[in-house]
Amino acid sequence: MSENKSPKVKISPWLIYGLILGVFLLINVFGNGFNFSNPKPTTLSKFYEFLDSGQVDKVVFSNTKAQVFLKKEALGNKEHKDAKNDVMGNLNEKGPHYYFEIGDLKTFQESLKAAYDKKLLNTYAKEPEGIWGDILSLLLPFLLLAGLWIFMMRRMSGGSGSGGGQIFSIGKSKAKLFDEKNDVKVTFENVAGLEGAKEEIQEIVEFLKNPEKYTSIGGKIPKGALLVGPPGTGKTLLAKAVAGEAKVPFFSLSGSDFVEMFVGVGASRVRDLFKQAKEKSPAIIFIDEIDAVGRARGKNNMSGSNDERENTLNQLLTEMDGFGTNTNVIVLAATNRADVLDKALMRAGRFDRQIYVDLPDIRERKEIFEVHLKPIKKSEELDTEFLAKQTPGFSGADIANVCNEAALIAARKDKKAVDKQDFLDAVDRIVGGLEKKNKIVTPEEKRAIAIHEAGHATVSWMLEHAAPLVKVTIVPRGQSLGAAWYLPEERLIVRPEQMLDEMCATMGGRAAEKVIFNKISTGALSDLEKVTKQARAMVTIYGLNDKLGNITYYDSSGQSEYNFSKPYSEETARVIDDEISLLIETQYKRAIQLLEENKDKLIQLADILIEKEVIFKDDLETIFGNRPHEKTIEITTE
Repeated sequence: MSENKSPKVKISPWLIYGLILGVFLLINVFGNGFNFSNPKPTTLSKFYEFLDSGQVDKVVFSNTKAQVFLKKEALGNKEHKDAKNDVMGNLNEKGPHYYFEIGDLKTFQESLKAAYDKKLLNTYAKEPEGIWGDILSLLLPFLLLAGLWIFMMRRMSGGSGSGGGQIFSIGKSKAKLFDEKNDVKVTFENVAGLEGAKEEIQEIVEFLKNPEKYTSIGGKIPKGALLVGPPGTGKTLLAKAVAGEAKVPFFSLSGSDFVEMFVGVGASRVRDLFKQAKEKSPAIIFIDEIDAVGRARGKNNMSGSNDERENTLNQLLTEMDGFGTNTNVIVLAATNRADVLDKALMRAGRFDRQIYVDLPDIRERKEIFEVHLKPIKKSEELDTEFLAKQTPGFSGADIANVCNEAALIAARKDKKAVDKQDFLDAVDRIVGGLEKKNKIVTPEEKRAIAIHEAGHATVSWMLEHAAPLVKVTIVPRGQSLGAAWYLPEERLIVRPEQMLDEMCATMGGRAAEKVIFNKISTGALSDLEKVTKQARAMVTIYGLNDKLGNITYYDSSGQSEYNFSKPYSEETARVIDDEISLLIETQYKRAIQLLEENKDKLIQLADILIEKEVIFKDDLETIFGNRPHEKTIEITTE
């Protein structure tokens, strides 16, 4: 049975200071004799008239002023009509009713004594000196200034649990601590695929749980592990799983948390982070996006030698492997820009292990789909193997997005479960964008778009190494007026003939326009961009050009982006441009030749596309017959 803990009530410090100020004001005001009467000013001579006529009951005086209290029967006189009521308009029997300046105090006291002896006055008294009121009036401004100063200091130092303006704690670490008090729900069961990465990460957890197992035979616990890979592949998710699985303190923060506008703050935060981790050792530190502070030093010529980011990196290097380093603190870091990291950070002894977290293959995508489909109400005939085949090149984050988008699409259609078509629509939505069926397209433009997309489909169908077609549409989606969807083969290495076939299929759209209309249009912009990148990669990166030979101008270290000159001569630049143009034009002519040979089928396919707006693989089989060199993909599980 769980206890219901009442929420803690937070009292604003401003309320406390306001109450203190109010108390001071009340003491000061009441100490000076304030009440709710409404005494009227009078003169000394007029007072003596009241006194001689026996109307005065009591007199209270100080060194300079006197207050007059009238008898009850005197309040009925008309001359006292302005003085007999208090500030609320009620009869004021208690008084005081008048006040006046005394003048000579000794003479005034003698007059009061004489009136008292004649029974004209019931009592008179000199009021005590208001020493406390005077003291408070004198000290109150200083007390208020001292209170305000204490409040500002507590706020700036982060006292009383306040979170704003922590100037004195600016050098403290911003890492979030996960321990037995902070339960993390993510475990290794929530991480599908990534078997190699999980194995190494799990071993790091075992290092900290049972270090004697490894140190007893002379092994040393590694200092750190660097998770490298494209965005969305699960690097941060792996770190969350470590926090959920490890029974040791886990400090999590981002690389940008070290960055601040003040000099020396980054290095101070690094020191404080490792100090906290050593106090709680064995412990794990996770730094996400470490390239924010780990970028190679000395490359940015515009910055001076006293660069704040470099100071932060220097401190991090020292803490990870310097004098007095504690071996019971392991550092995990994640980045998708490992090429720009400093070499000193990457060496053994700091990040002993570099774990590459790659995009999932078809088998791993199936496992990831099964994880993300658990909370979704799906139809019974939904096949995760089919979904894995339909999402080549998708990361784990992309697959999570597909599952969520499919659920939203099914809910939009008032379905009770998510089916296969919803997932296909979700993939189309993510890859191509939202359909724009209300976009105004003239019949001539519609036919040109249909010919263009039919050209892609025809050329890719006839080529051996081109990606197999899934569907073709002329419904505008996103920024495109039409699209052809393919299911590319997942290859570890790519040969020149495969790249040339893909380039030829990409040029099929413009080639179809040339064959049918003998004109070309601007609709092939994305195709030209894609094919130009492929041709440039073949010539300058992969060394697949016979004229240039086995040479590459690719720099994996990332240093070339800081150079103002290219690593080849002007003559070589002309050769590169000529070879790129020759590759593209050759494949363009090849596509034209294929379409000339199948012109009737191309027109037939375009007519069906205009009529249906969307055609699938079955429609192409009806026109062209079975595709030569058809390949099937099988998922094997061990």
